[in-house]
Amino acid sequence: MEGFAEIRGQFPALDQEVHGHPLVYLDSAATAQKPRQVIEAESRFYESDNAGVHRGAHELAARSTMDFERARSQIARLVGADAREGHEEIVVTAGATAGLNLLATAFGNASQGSGGEAAKRFALGPGDEVVVSEAEHHSVLLPFQELCRRTGASLKWFGLDEEGRIRSDTADSVISERAKVVAITHVSNVTGAITELEPIIRRAHEVGALVILDVCQSVPHLPIDVHALGVDFAVWSAHKMYGPTGVGFLYGRRELLEALPPASFGGSMVELAFLDKPAQYMAPPARFEAGTQPVAQVVAAGVAAEWMLQVGLERIAEHESAITAELLKLGDIEGVRILGPTSPEARIGTVAFDVAGVHPHDVGQYVDSRGIAIRVGHHCAQPVHRHFGLFASNRASTGVYNSVEDADRLYEAVSGVRAFFGV
Repeated sequence: MEGFAEIRGQFPALDQEVHGHPLVYLDSAATAQKPRQVIEAESRFYESDNAGVHRGAHELAARSTMDFERARSQIARLVGADAREGHEEIVVTAGATAGLNLLATAFGNASQGSGGEAAKRFALGPGDEVVVSEAEHHSVLLPFQELCRRTGASLKWFGLDEEGRIRSDTADSVISERAKVVAITHVSNVTGAITELEPIIRRAHEVGALVILDVCQSVPHLPIDVHALGVDFAVWSAHKMYGPTGVGFLYGRRELLEALPPASFGGSMVELAFLDKPAQYMAPPARFEAGTQPVAQVVAAGVAAEWMLQVGLERIAEHESAITAELLKLGDIEGVRILGPTSPEARIGTVAFDVAGVHPHDVGQYVDSRGIAIRVGHHCAQPVHRHFGLFASNRASTGVYNSVEDADRLYEAVSGVRAFFGV
């Protein structure tokens, strides 16, 4: 089995200098770099197999369709979903944000009577409740906040504890008998904290609510089995799991996808279309994949999933855990505050921090001048920052290609920030 130094060598973007320093890339929570196998897979598709999927009878169309559906199976295997023909549980989307908006729109359509009797389980109205948390990315919060506005349902949320962890222990009180949807993050993109899901999922299903899980920050770093977790839907993006941008995936329990009305309309998702009566839509997943799909990107995402499985998901998690422990030493620097758990247990290597007296953008530029890439800003998660009394922070986040030495270089750079700015 390859060592992690050899694995790092598979990422061509990392073989460069920035501002005269070897690049240290610690921004994988925003987007991960891509191994050569993934880059070549996308290029190879365009060179040899490029054609529309599920259209035409010519050889290229057949090959592109096989490539596309093979990738769907690879993605399903990565997260423990069903990929058997006629039982598929993976829907291709433009990203996690698109997947969440698909669900919110489809629920809204069901609330207006779309989908008939089978879709009534997704309908919301006044008196119903949608539950999120204070830790949510805006891509979770905003679609369901808007769904509540359109349907008259009420939005409720889990609070956070002092470490920024979702208060799963309050599930029985936060999720009431009126709850219809619980949309929650598996891992915070700010604190790196892994949510204790069991009490939330148990209570949601007790009251008949659907559970939607944001797994954007867990799929790249942890072994995930959506069936074992017991969630109803899950969303994630390919570009965070070493795949291309512009594509993501929605998992849904098959019986739910079969009952869910479509959210967008056009070619490839309709069985029969008429001028004088409503259309008959295709079975999932095609029902939710209107228009031309990003086929090359999906194919490359399938290669990324296969690559991760070959490296080993448990092995990736163990490797990154050691780097997480090193990154948390940033909290030992005078004036530096970690936002989130300060021990490596039940968290991933996404470490947000604040440097007293120095704006996060200034910190980011100073660190960048040393060849180190981190994220600055509110990370599309303003409520969790308010929880910590801040509007923005710096964030370092690990990938499979990082090392303890990368964390040490960040520590050295951050140690010099306050003195440089005269604080």
